[in-house]
Amino acid sequence: MNLGKETETLEFKKTTGEMKEAMISISSILNKHGIGTLYFGVKPNGDVCGQDVSESSLRDVSRSVYESIRPQVYPAIEEVILDGKHLIKVEFNGSNTPYSAAGRYYLRTADEDREVTPEELKNFFVSNEYREKWEKTPSSASTREIDKTAVKSFWQKAVSVGRIPDGRYTCSIILKRYGLVNGDNLNNAGEYLFGSTHPVTMKAAIFATDEKLTFLDMRLFEDNIHNLLEAAEEYILKNIRWRSEIIGTERVEIPEIPVAVIREVLANSFAHAVYNGRTNHEICIHPGMITIYSPGEYASNHKPEDYMKGNYESVIRNATIAKILYLNKSIEQFGSGFKRINSLCKDAGVRFSYESNELGFKFILYRPQFQSDIPSVTLDVTLNGTEMAVLAILKQRPDSSRGDIADKISKTVRTVQRALDSLREKGYILRRGSKQDPKWEVLK
Repeated sequence: MNLGKETETLEFKKTTGEMKEAMISISSILNKHGIGTLYFGVKPNGDVCGQDVSESSLRDVSRSVYESIRPQVYPAIEEVILDGKHLIKVEFNGSNTPYSAAGRYYLRTADEDREVTPEELKNFFVSNEYREKWEKTPSSASTREIDKTAVKSFWQKAVSVGRIPDGRYTCSIILKRYGLVNGDNLNNAGEYLFGSTHPVTMKAAIFATDEKLTFLDMRLFEDNIHNLLEAAEEYILKNIRWRSEIIGTERVEIPEIPVAVIREVLANSFAHAVYNGRTNHEICIHPGMITIYSPGEYASNHKPEDYMKGNYESVIRNATIAKILYLNKSIEQFGSGFKRINSLCKDAGVRFSYESNELGFKFILYRPQFQSDIPSVTLDVTLNGTEMAVLAILKQRPDSSRGDIADKISKTVRTVQRALDSLREKGYILRRGSKQDPKWEVLK
């Protein structure tokens, strides 16, 4: 008889002679999933081989768990008979992570137990404390300090997409049903999702080059998550390029990056953020890329490419926030975000990458090569960074003076003048008016 393959929650040991390794497996599974099963008398490939089972051997397993695992857990240990062979089945669960085995800490990765580094252990403690406490902690906002329009918009969308049943809802019913209140106050999840206290900050900017030096527009948004998701999407869609195509008999506007990709990245950014940290959400639109930054270190032990290739369980940092975003279909389904983004980007020919550190996670969408809206005009003349920045400013404000431009790009007036002369020689701009009061016409 064969019990199949070992998994992240299922472990096989041939005999109780592997007791030390069994304790390590129990602790690593508890740290990753909080629940699991271990069999003594089964080979690693799942073949049932059996072993001698007695009251003494059952007590040995119980004593080893008691002495090795900290904090203590109380497993169900029993003898089972499969295909005429005797086994010991150990079922265990616990929520007081992290768990150690003989003083060491481990995490489950596929069917292997990996000892964690001191830095990983530190992050584990911090993230676990955040996950368990932050969303449910009462905020300073009362239940009256809610954005009623946002709450109503949520339940109307959730009903329309079939993720909550149709019914007679009120703000109070929604807040209580989905665990967003604590006594007379909103909890943190409730305030951040629907509070009228402007609890979340998001910065958005358009830059002249791919460096964060010269910005053409800078906005600061302060609102709840529900409203910021809409504001973020609107800001990006207003500031990317669109093309027109005739499909059938209709003219269709198509964005350079699919709207579904932008929505998926934004929703996951807000769902998995750390909201009591030192950084804010940030959107940067550059000529060659769009970056979406989420505060808080990447939550999972699986890399994004693992999720793209395999079927792994999602690590949910903010369970309540993620559930609300799922119900109104901002998130399609748990654990599929990277796989969905990867598929959509492949279909649209859009490249992407990501960067992660202890402060936050940045998703980078690379914009397709620029094509001028003016037929037969190609930008094949090489421009340096200063020239690109000056040209971008003139497109926004053709009446900008040399001094205005110099202030914006942190260059001298002389440097700006050289860039203006070069752009004019290359046929990008034409000056109207006097030297003292110029107005520039952008030709390309």
